[in-house]
Amino acid sequence: MTVYLPIAELSVNIFIILGMGAAVGFLSGMFGVGGGFLITPLLIFYNIPPVVAVATGANQVVASSISGALSHFRRGTLDVKLGTVLLLGGLTGATVGIWIFALLRSVGQLDLVISLLYVVLLGTVGTLMLLESIRAMRRSANNQPVSLRRPGQHSWVHRLPLKMRFKKSKIYLSVIPVIGLGFGIGILTSVMGVGGGFIMVPAMIYLLRIPTNVVVGTSLFQIIFVTAYTTVVQATTNYSVDIVLAFVLMVAGVIGAQYGVRVGQKLRGEQLRALLALLVLAVGARLAVDLVVTPADIYSIVSEGVYR
Repeated sequence: MTVYLPIAELSVNIFIILGMGAAVGFLSGMFGVGGGFLITPLLIFYNIPPVVAVATGANQVVASSISGALSHFRRGTLDVKLGTVLLLGGLTGATVGIWIFALLRSVGQLDLVISLLYVVLLGTVGTLMLLESIRAMRRSANNQPVSLRRPGQHSWVHRLPLKMRFKKSKIYLSVIPVIGLGFGIGILTSVMGVGGGFIMVPAMIYLLRIPTNVVVGTSLFQIIFVTAYTTVVQATTNYSVDIVLAFVLMVAGVIGAQYGVRVGQKLRGEQLRALLALLVLAVGARLAVDLVVTPADIYSIVSEGVYR
């Protein structure tokens, strides 16, 4: 059964799109990531034009993130105050990112930059997360205490001014790195069509020393509003959001996210990080292969930044 996508200008198998949305939604709820780092490459692999994949992928992230965030809110594992501070930086970064997106598209380098950014970011983040989670699981197997927040140990981040107390996360931290993290994620959301959870989650855990159980829900909370803002602006300025594709992905993503939250609650923090790291590395490797392998069609005709 096929459905026609008016903005992408091609027909796709609706069951494949539904499967993509459900799988990404499941992983979103399980790991606390928006899933954009998966849905955007998957759409590109399925021959959706990168311009449409980035903008529409961000839209799908909104639905799955809302579903997952509500589940975490009911469980009391969402720090709204911390999420709001992240959101301030995220909205500013998203605005800058949309300008960068339009600039890259105008010079014809958007596709290449998107692929390179994915390979570098996914490879780096995935490797660091995998190494740390393996060390944590080894300590756990040897009955050694596994703690990401050691009393009395503080990095340069904890010596910055403008500190604020976040009671739900049980931390006293400067808002500067929090806003800075949100700003960087906002740029990535606009340029790459990602929620940024695959970077935000480890950064909040390892850099800001926020408890893992609170990080997941708080990450999804920030992702909701930044991706929603990005989607609206992309649709009104770049006209690259395919509403039909977005709707199918959203329906499947919401359902998948609910099951993902249930599974994620049953796994330990280091196990979740290891699984997420393997997933990130797998997607990065697949994109890296596409960059070096000669494509079947060496030449393509492009009109106004969208493949014909």
